Amino acid sequence: MASRRLVLWGVALSVAPDLDAIGFWLGVPYDSPFGHRGLTHSLFFALVLAAIVTAAVFRRSPSPIGVLAFLFLCAASHGLFDAMTDGGRGIALLAPFDGNRYFLRWRPIRVSPIGIGRFLGPRGLAILESELVAIWIPCAAVGALGLLMRGSGRRSRGDA
Repeated sequence: MASRRLVLWGVALSVAPDLDAIGFWLGVPYDSPFGHRGLTHSLFFALVLAAIVTAAVFRRSPSPIGVLAFLFLCAASHGLFDAMTDGGRGIALLAPFDGNRYFLRWRPIRVSPIGIGRFLGPRGLAILESELVAIWIPCAAVGALGLLMRGSGRRSRGDA
């Protein structure tokens, strides 16, 4: 079972790519490699960030490769979910090796505005509904399935 510390780091890495939104207030153009949904949303950034946190925080873990894989998936999920939105100019998933921005073919998630003020109201509810259907319900189902499989594995070993 994952430790509370690992889960909290996973949550932090899953939202870390949006720190690039600070660039709006610093004048970084959206289309810049360092603009919103640029380098920080790439698979490369997810791997580097996961490796740094694994080395700095979990260096004594009995399973550093597992920790690295978990943290990478947490960080990479952000860009992949953003690539499923219906707005913006795409995600630089392959930066810094490819400057193009991409969307996935399936885009069921409504794009969220930058800033909380524009999120409140009917638009925010529609965004939350699209995220519930496309992200939260499937993730909860996968998690529940994992718990069921884990529980059945324990019973099988205990019976042997």
